[in-house]
Parts: sequence; structure tokens; C-alpha cells
Amino acid sequence: MGSVPSTPLKGGNVRPQDTAEYLIGTFVGEKSFPISSDYWQKLLELPLNLHWPAHRVLQACQLFAQNNQCTRHLAKFLIHLSWCLQDCISASGAPSDVYDKAVNAVYITSVFLKHLIENAKSDDIEGLYLSLDEKEPIPKDLIQDESIEDLMMHRVLSFITSVAVSPNTYLLHLELLNFMLIAMSTQLLCGPSPGPKDVNPFIDAAMVQDSSLVSLVVRKLLLNYISQPGMPFKSASYSIFYEGSQPSVLQRVGSAADILLAANFVLLPLSYLGNSKGEYSKSPLADCSLLVLLVLIHYHKCVVSNESKTDKSADSATSDSLLKENTYFSDNYYCKALENAKDVEFDRIDVEGNAHSGPVVRLPFASLFDTLGMCLADEAAVLLLYSLLQGNSDFLEYVLVRTDSDTLLMPLLEALYNAPWRTPNQIYMLLIILLILSQDSSFNASIHKLILPSVPWYKERLLQQTSLGSLMVIILIRTVQYNLSKLRDVYLHTTCLATLANMAPHVHRLSSYASQRLVSLFFMLSRKYSKLVELRDNKVILGKGNSINSLSEDVSAELHIYTDFLRLVLEILNAILTYALPRNPEVVYAIMHRQEVFQPFKNHPRFNELLENIYTVLDFFNSRMDAQSMDGEWSVEKVLQVIILNCRSWRGEGMKMFTQLRFTYEQESHPEEFFIPYVWQLVLSRRVLSFNSGAINLFPVDPVPMEKKENDGEVSSKSRNDEPSMHGLLLDP
Repeated sequence: MGSVPSTPLKGGNVRPQDTAEYLIGTFVGEKSFPISSDYWQKLLELPLNLHWPAHRVLQACQLFAQNNQCTRHLAKFLIHLSWCLQDCISASGAPSDVYDKAVNAVYITSVFLKHLIENAKSDDIEGLYLSLDEKEPIPKDLIQDESIEDLMMHRVLSFITSVAVSPNTYLLHLELLNFMLIAMSTQLLCGPSPGPKDVNPFIDAAMVQDSSLVSLVVRKLLLNYISQPGMPFKSASYSIFYEGSQPSVLQRVGSAADILLAANFVLLPLSYLGNSKGEYSKSPLADCSLLVLLVLIHYHKCVVSNESKTDKSADSATSDSLLKENTYFSDNYYCKALENAKDVEFDRIDVEGNAHSGPVVRLPFASLFDTLGMCLADEAAVLLLYSLLQGNSDFLEYVLVRTDSDTLLMPLLEALYNAPWRTPNQIYMLLIILLILSQDSSFNASIHKLILPSVPWYKERLLQQTSLGSLMVIILIRTVQYNLSKLRDVYLHTTCLATLANMAPHVHRLSSYASQRLVSLFFMLSRKYSKLVELRDNKVILGKGNSINSLSEDVSAELHIYTDFLRLVLEILNAILTYALPRNPEVVYAIMHRQEVFQPFKNHPRFNELLENIYTVLDFFNSRMDAQSMDGEWSVEKVLQVIILNCRSWRGEGMKMFTQLRFTYEQESHPEEFFIPYVWQLVLSRRVLSFNSGAINLFPVDPVPMEKKENDGEVSSKSRNDEPSMHGLLLDP
């Protein structure tokens, strides 16, 4: 393929390859075809059984980028694609070839649009030329002042919401979701903090759709995710999926089922859309629906206030600063639709009379709950669960009243157990979910009543007949230990301890292992504290040079943090002893067994009042032990028997009552600086869309983001400094 398109053979023996080559060559060439030309219909009807090598596709994309400004073929093809989608919507039960034509059209668009986006400059996205030439007559169904991107997104969203997923329509649904991800990937060209100069034409077009359509989109994407529709057998039989011993240029390296987002326009290689190392997915449509939903609900458009006026004589930096000070974020109606979604089984609006303005998304919460429980090993599913719990009070309430809380908690705890193979932000997201749940006292009480026969994925110790609450305590403490040795993230420590503090007053029959780990947590933090004290004292003795002073200040700051951590652990122990001692003899035993770890802090001004209660408990039970006449040595069973017996007579005399700590999670006012980069990192990590890393400005790109280890077939994720930080999210005690 060159600058001059090939011409078809004369006569009746025109080979399909030549016809396709001519049509594509013309599409990317210099000649501009009017929108009314029958050429576009021929392009839409390209066959489904042809292949072009990758280098020719690249040549075509490069030529298209050179000529699109003059030909406006992208804009024209988008209009024809929108008409094609309208035909699919109107023709209920249409034959499969109608949908096949649309699949081809979407795929052609996706390939060339992706090339234009990832080779555009962030300040020159207008180079897509999403408008017709002034001399071109405006199509009759294009409303005045309606942009082509508005028309296209409206038709795409209308198809997704109005046409049922079936064997005939599956691929078209999949390709349209793929197209949406590509079209919205202009966000990757923008900076990490949304600004008024960001240009995202397609996602902005999605944001201004009618609220009724927005609600239908949110509902349909979630229903796709809930139903997890598999790839129909018919789709898997196309030659692009199986080429025998001769791999197709359209086939992803690896598994034939790794089609995820790319599909059926077989003239072009799949590698132009997605990475060749995608993992097998049972439901590509469900995966893509979730990713599109996450992109939509976490997008926030930065808008300049009408009152804002900038001084044109000011330099660029000053002008940008003034713009930033006079901006606000427009409402995201996809996010609002998710937040206001209701359970189809219980109409709370009618009961309480709190009707919301506009249409309400109604979902089967039970099915959504079960689907999430099955999929929480996936990081995108964790983000969806977070989004629902944080934003939708009805879904949060539904989760809290479920008696089978292990459906969600077990996969969450297993993911935390495998923290070395998770990214720091994924760990933090998991912990935030646990913190949100722990804000409810009934949840904290119920998890101790649910007994687990076994925990097969916990390898360090055999856990049998352990309560879900005890397991949660064990995993949270294990996460603190991992963080202390590897990540050293203060906010992660705080979140773990805040969750434990919320749980403490409601602890019931905490297991012996969980009780031991709780006391060991104090000892582990106290050792770190003691080392910091020693380091600080040594620095003071050494001298007062500038570098010494700076280091000393750092040590003092860290020492202050660990002082707070130790106090918080003592508060947790106090809450258990004050409000739940008779129900937790194993906690009393663990404190008695390791009582020496508290001695160094008995007179510490920050800890002494909290330790008074612990020593009141120790004095009570030590005296009861001393009063027992004992033949032979004390065994664990005999000591525990004395503790259980005396727990019944415990009245809490001499205990000081402290205000119960209650930590709540509050999202900061501008969370988009975390979530927009995070969502796009998820999209790229899922290999459903590859993107030129040199063009990404949304987040720093690690050239080796994942380090694969062969041991046990696990994949270890490096702790990276380039990840968007969640540290701005607030914990309010």
C-alpha cells in the first residue's frame, strides 16, 4: 500500500483482496469522497476472511494521518457508521450480515482512530478533524450544532442499551465497547491533574447525553457484568480465531480466546488495538463493560468559570495558574446514576418517599453481590465494589444486612493475604473497603458469629473452625507486618489500625491465634519505636550539623507516627477489655502470656493511662491464678480454664472508660487525580488496549511494570513510585 491506491482487476474475476486493497487504499489516500458517495457503502461491505500484515496496516495508518485533514474521511466514516448502527437498532431481529457489516465498520474506525490519538500531541487533539469541510453539505439527520462525536456516541450508547446481546449481536456489542475505550483514551494524553485545556471530545460527548440514556447505559453495562455472557460458538469459528498451523495476523499471541476487545475486521491485525499477551477471559463482554463503566463514572471534566477572566498579556504559566483557580468540575451523571441505583427487589423510594429527580437505575442487588463475590480476584471488580460501597448507600446497606458476608470478605481477605503480589494501591483499595464495612456495628458483630470450617489459602497455620471476624483480624495484622517490612506506607498502617479499632468493641470469642497476633502487633510496633528512640538519641549526641538536624527531624517525625500507632493498638486492646472482656478469654490469656512487652511503656506519658486498664486486668487475673492451689505445672488448658471461670465474675471495677474510637472513611473533594489515572492503568494492564507509552502523560510509565516469577506460577508486582497516590483520601476519626 502506498500513496497511490491499487486498482481492482477488470472483468468479472475481481478478487476480494484487490477490492479490499483498493477500498482501504482509497480511504487513506489523498482523494476525498463526498459523504453521499456510494464508495462508503462498498467500504462497509468488506469481506470477513482477508488478512493484511502488520507493516502494511502501519503504512495505511500513517498515510491516513497525513491526508485526513484534507479528506475528512474519519468524520465521514463516523457518520456512515452512525447510520449503520441506526439500521441495526431499527431492524429488530436483523440477519447476521447486517451486524457483521457494522462490526467491520467499527473495527476500521477503531484502528485508524487509535493511531491518530496515540500519535497526536496532547494540545493538538483537534488534529482528529471531527468535522466536515465547510463545502460539504450537512447530512439531514445531523442536527444543527450537533457535533459528529455527539452523534456517534449517542448512536453507540443507544445500540448498547436497546439491542439485546445475542449470538448475532455479541461481537458488535464487544467492538462498540472497544471503540469507546479507544475513543475515550484521549485522557491518556492529558496530565495527571484534569485541567481546563484538556480535550476529550468523545467522553465529553458521552457526558452530555440525556439522563434517561445515561441511566440505561449504567444499567446495561452492569447487567452485562452480572450475566457474564460468554463468547458465542459462532464467533469463535471465524478464520481470524483459528488458522491451524499458520497463525493469522489477526490472532493474538497466546490463546485464540484472547480476543477481548478486537474483533472481525480481518484486513487489520489485532495487535493494533490490544496487547498480544492478554489473559484468557470467559466473558470478554463483561470485562469490557466493566472497564467502560469505570472510565465513565470516574471521569470529571474541568470547566472554566464564566466569571473567570485571564490577562492575555500574562505569561503562559501565570495564565494557567489563573485558569486553575477559576475552574470547577462539572457533574458526572454516570456517577450519579450509579450512586442512586436501587434494588429491583425492594423499592425504597415508595417506602420512604425520597424520590430522586430523573430516571432511577434498578438492578438485581443479589445477583450483583454474587457476581462481585466470584470476581474479586480481579482488581477492576474491587474498584467497582469500592465505587458502590462508597457512593451508593442502598447497596452498602444491602451488603451490611446480608448474612453471608463471607461471599465478599473471603476473596477480599485472600487478596490481602497475597499482598506481595498486589500493587500498593490495590492493597489500599481493599483496606478502604474493609474500613467502610467496619463502620457498621452490626457488621462487626455478625462476622464473629460466622464460623469458617477451614481457610485453605492460609498457609502459615492450619485455621479450622475460625470465625470470619478472627480471620479478618489476622489478615489485617499480617498486612501491617508486611507493610512494616516492605512498603512502609503510613496511610496503610493507619487504615489497618482504624479498621481494627472499629471492630474492637464488638469482638466476640476472638481465636487464640488472632489474640496472640494482636499482642504481637504491639510488640512488633514497640520494637520499631524503640529503635527510633535509640536512633534519635544517638543523633542528638553526635552534634548539630545541618544534615544531622535534618535527619534528626525525620526520625522525630517517624517516632511521632509510631507513638500514635502504639497508642492506637493500646486503644484497641482497651476497647476489647472494656466492652467485651467476658466474651474474649483468649485475649486475656494472650495479654497475660506476653505481659512483659507492656512493662517498658508503663510510665510513658502517652501510654500510661491506657496501660492502667491493662494492668488492672492483669492484676485481677494474676491474683486469681495465685489463689489457685495447683498440683504440678500450669498448662495452657488449665490457665485458660481459670481465666474462663473468672471472666464470669469480672465486673470491670477500677477500669477507666475511654471514648470509643470510631473511624470513618471520607473521600477527598477532588479524588479524580487518583481515580482517572488508576482506571486507565487498569485498562492498560488488562491488555484489552495497547497504547504508545511515549504518548502517555496521564501517569509516569514504568518500562517494566510487572515482574513475572515462575515460582508456583505466580506474578509478582513491583512496588512502584509512579502509581497514582491514594494518600489524599481521608480517614476521619
